Amino acid sequence: MIYFAIAAGILLIALFCHYQNNTIDVTEHTVFSDKIGESVKLVHLSDLHSKPFFKVIDITKELKPDIIMITGDFINDRCKRKDKMLEFGKELLKIAPVFYITGNHERRLECFDELMKELKNTGFTVLLNEISEIKVNGNLISVLGLDENQASFEAYSERKKGIFEYKDMRPYFEEFDLHGGFKIVLSHFPEDFEAVKEMNYSQYDFDIQLSGHAHGGQFILPFIGPVFSPGQGFFPKYARGAKGEKPKLIISRGLGNSEFPLRLFNHPEINVITLMKPQK
Repeated sequence: MIYFAIAAGILLIALFCHYQNNTIDVTEHTVFSDKIGESVKLVHLSDLHSKPFFKVIDITKELKPDIIMITGDFINDRCKRKDKMLEFGKELLKIAPVFYITGNHERRLECFDELMKELKNTGFTVLLNEISEIKVNGNLISVLGLDENQASFEAYSERKKGIFEYKDMRPYFEEFDLHGGFKIVLSHFPEDFEAVKEMNYSQYDFDIQLSGHAHGGQFILPFIGPVFSPGQGFFPKYARGAKGEKPKLIISRGLGNSEFPLRLFNHPEINVITLMKPQK
């Protein structure tokens, strides 16, 4: 009887963990702007970490986005399941154009340049400190994709000690000023929006920033909130939800896991962002 109870307990824990890691939340955001005529729907994916999560494909198809944006860590730092993830990317491209930036995991890969070529050949718009424009439903959308220097383990250590030297992204934002339309910044690291003193991104003129990386804090505890994020430490401020108005930061809790295999009260998340003209 004791063995049966133990087995039942283990099974329940396993089912609970599977539920926590594989139940996808769809979070909706609406952004109003005078730059938008007919509405535009964006799907924001982040931090798949080499998990070919085909439930994501099904949900994204149902959402019928105009654009899909991926904010890094699509493939993890061991390049696991690369071919499956490239096939996954091809499925996304059947739904809508895909804009992609790197995360810290891709940046650690020895085959980084080769992977970027493969993603481009797949059809992704890969942005490495680059700007791209797209016309959607009569609207001009300009996208700045940032490729930040925060990927190494040495960088994590230096950030913790407060001695890390952040890359100055001002030249890319100055170039972005020359572009029109609704402006979206893709940055893997959400804390760079306003926590990086004089180099924060919120000082610049754009509309929304999409970010990931923090995995929602990995655990989200009642009355406490997100628990931990690399680069932010315990009880991170920039781990989920939205911050600010213009510019506005929208953070994805991500879809996969990296080194730590379990989410707790923090389901994988797809963000859906609808851009609309202001309501009268």
